[in-house]
Amino acid sequence: MKVLYFAWMRERTGIAEEEVELPAGVGDVAGLIEWMKTRGGGFEGAFTEMAVVRTAVNQVHVELSHPLENGDEVAFFPPVTGGAH
Repeated sequence: MKVLYFAWMRERTGIAEEEVELPAGVGDVAGLIEWMKTRGGGFEGAFTEMAVVRTAVNQVHVELSHPLENGDEVAFFPPVTGGAH
């Protein structure tokens, strides 16, 4: 699956995107995040404040309970604010 990191998520992980195999036993976004935290480096720091992280799977905003499959595109990003009204 393709994993994308935006804004400060990219800064903390040190990468903009990567290809990963869905880890054994991981079936949803929450499980993927827990696995990501075990990778060390900036990954743990990037996923410590999940209240301010948004997730999209295949370009659709989803909850942490959303199921995952190999081949999905998962994006992590902070909330976006601003713009004209």
